[in-house]
Amino acid sequence: MSTALYRKWRSQTFDEVVGQEHVTQTLRNALSEDRIAHAYLFAGPRGTGKTSSARILAKALNCTAPEGERPCNHCPTCQAITEGRMIDLIEIDAASNNSVDDIRELRDKVGFRPSEGRYKIYIIDEVHMLSNSAFNALLKTLEEPPPHARFVLATTEPHKIPATVLSRCQRFDFRRIPAPEIAGHLRHIVTAEGFGAEDDALLAIARAAQGCMRDAVSLLDQMLAYGADAITLAQVQQVLGAVNAEAVAALVSALTSRNVPAGLSLIHKLVTDGASLNEFGQQVVEHLRAIMVLQMTGDATLLDDQPKETVVQLQAQARQVDLGAIVFAVKRFSAAVPELKGGYQPQLPLELAFIEATQGAPYVQQVTAAPAQAPAATPAQAPKSATGATPAPSDGAISAAHGDAEPAKLDADAARRLWARWKEFVAVVKTQCGQQAAAALQAVRDIAVGEQTVALAFGNNEFSRTLVARPENLACVTDALSHFVGRSVLLECQIGEKATVAGRLVAVTETPSSGPDPLLEFAVSDLGAQVIK
Repeated sequence: MSTALYRKWRSQTFDEVVGQEHVTQTLRNALSEDRIAHAYLFAGPRGTGKTSSARILAKALNCTAPEGERPCNHCPTCQAITEGRMIDLIEIDAASNNSVDDIRELRDKVGFRPSEGRYKIYIIDEVHMLSNSAFNALLKTLEEPPPHARFVLATTEPHKIPATVLSRCQRFDFRRIPAPEIAGHLRHIVTAEGFGAEDDALLAIARAAQGCMRDAVSLLDQMLAYGADAITLAQVQQVLGAVNAEAVAALVSALTSRNVPAGLSLIHKLVTDGASLNEFGQQVVEHLRAIMVLQMTGDATLLDDQPKETVVQLQAQARQVDLGAIVFAVKRFSAAVPELKGGYQPQLPLELAFIEATQGAPYVQQVTAAPAQAPAATPAQAPKSATGATPAPSDGAISAAHGDAEPAKLDADAARRLWARWKEFVAVVKTQCGQQAAAALQAVRDIAVGEQTVALAFGNNEFSRTLVARPENLACVTDALSHFVGRSVLLECQIGEKATVAGRLVAVTETPSSGPDPLLEFAVSDLGAQVIK
């Protein structure tokens, strides 16, 4: 029976640990200076070398080779640890041995001297799974262990470990391994196993592993079992359910050129071909993020985890679109990916994200029927509003239409047009400010518009008014409204059925009909809540 690659290629010396030089170098120095601590905490993401490093440390402490050669991997002790038959190396899975009785048994046996080596090494994996009572039982032993005992605690969630335990350990944080280093290690494995592989294929596996070496080697094992003589990029994409880079680049090109039919046709083809929409959405976000990085820095070396041909393509696309559009597209597609949960129209979140991204941030459309006829003049720089939003250079009223140099006064017709698009504005607030702010705006009963102020009346719904009036929400909603209407406005949140503003009042005569509480309706319709009478 063959051995899985991740077990066969587990690191056996400090030199073989990839991407954790800050840990291995410190441990080497501690060994050479005989400054080994009695307890260590190895924290970090899964598959980054925590348990392997703990075993290597156990080898080095018990190795019989000369000091500078430890661990040698040839002496009987090193061989016993490699083969998993070393009596003095005790590995405990805290996920299944997390009771206080398990730790008491450990505490009772820790006093016995080692049978084969100089030290007894206790490796407690997933130590954060221990119960509070078990942690308390472990404290005294960690604080004053026998001179022949050493502890290595490994965890992926160090924040769950009590501070009293953390203070008794030397902590080492293992980092996610960069994709180029993972790809280099995969190349070493492929060569040793006698297989061939494309560089782009190994890089795709490394990127899919997201910094986890064990996942990367497991994926490589899966590719080798595919049956081909050489691992190709197309094979990796097929196994992972990924879409080829050309399809991702084609959708982004359609976005930058505002070619909505081409983009929707591409998404439709992906659905009919059975592609993974979730994986495709993640690839689109990654592609847009790379464009954003290039636009902000101009440094292509920051994309060293991308193939060279892809970097050239990204540079060309970065010159075709402005930064603001890319930032909004990244936000919109990032929000769409979690919504890809199947359903009647599983592609709908992607289609909506694509359409909104091509329209601009957010919905750069005119509210008025037509722009004014006079040529636009360059307005003076306006001061910042109380919310911190810089007034947009607009010559129209609520419409953002081009007019005279002096802004026209808002009127009831413009306010009615805002009411007509109120649901659309609430959708924009939901994207930019969150569900709570959008749900609170459903309670608005009346709008009053002054020359620089928009007042919202929330009826007797004090909860919704207070929620929108919070400083963080008020600033966000005001900024969204200013962009939506095309000029800088101030926002007032009021209680009552009629909204009022200081000075000339321009209010909308018709108000929404009274009915159930809007927050209750939102919870039922959007969040799936149930009303229990």
